[in-house]
Amino acid sequence: MPDVVVFEDPTGSGKPIELERFEVPSDLPDYEQRVGKIPEADPHYVDLGMLYRFAQLEKVRREAPSGFVPLHVAVRGHMGTGKDHDIEQFAARLGLPYYRIPLTGEVRDVTLIGSTKLHGDGKGGTESRWEDGDITRALRGPALINLSELNAAGAETLFALHGLLDRYAALDLPTGETVRLRSDVRIFGTMNPTDLRDYAGTQTLNKAFADRWVIWEKDFPPADRIEEMLRIRYRDLKAPYVEAIARLAVEVNESFRSRDTTTRVETPLSLRAVLDRIPTGLRIYAEDDDPLRRAWEEFVLPHIDPYDRDHYETVWSAVVRRGPAPPPFER
Repeated sequence: MPDVVVFEDPTGSGKPIELERFEVPSDLPDYEQRVGKIPEADPHYVDLGMLYRFAQLEKVRREAPSGFVPLHVAVRGHMGTGKDHDIEQFAARLGLPYYRIPLTGEVRDVTLIGSTKLHGDGKGGTESRWEDGDITRALRGPALINLSELNAAGAETLFALHGLLDRYAALDLPTGETVRLRSDVRIFGTMNPTDLRDYAGTQTLNKAFADRWVIWEKDFPPADRIEEMLRIRYRDLKAPYVEAIARLAVEVNESFRSRDTTTRVETPLSLRAVLDRIPTGLRIYAEDDDPLRRAWEEFVLPHIDPYDRDHYETVWSAVVRRGPAPPPFER
């Protein structure tokens, strides 16, 4: 019997979704390498609703009649909202090998699709051989492909992917081979918003390319979900610190989203800072008079542009002023 995984709706309004996990055929020539790319489930992961939405689409795909054109999901959100982590954890839950392929401005279509290269023939000469690129290799499946930074890719890269992402659902290689989108391959993408923020190298997506995706927004989590993440990850972190960190994150990110340039901060407080850097600072400076303040100074402010630190300090003064008095962790 195949393994079944259950996806719960964090809001409690939707019914649980049961999906069978994928299996990687043992006769694949790259079986060991592919199985090694199945991610581990993160025991501290908190689904804010994105995994459940992925599961809803996956359920429809599996139940759809023959000829159904699969939809591909792109998650759009600011830095540090956990977009890639959501997709990775979906792969982990479904047992799919995970291929994260960044589409930076330096990536070319030959890098993604492949090219013919010369190799020694063992007789003093050379012979040409086709070598799969990153996407072609992943498409030979099973796989979950995450094309991260979609709106940082060059035009030639995007056009090379058009056929794969529409009804044609295949890549045509220069060798004459057609690599079709298999039933056990899923394609996702991530991107930052295109606005005046400092996301160097990003651009507005070509409309024809954007139309090949279902684009879902990923926002910053609210205070109660941040507290839940901290409690799961750090069970010995005392409540006053959990609450203070969550309030700081919410207030900074509210200021980040503000349209008022006189009060707006230009750098959000990412989940990396909230869940990794600040707790590390609390452990290092646990014996200080104000551990949270030291963690703020050493692990948060260095990531902020100098002209933006006044705004961060304004948020600090309004929300915390002075950190909690007790030692941060239970002894």
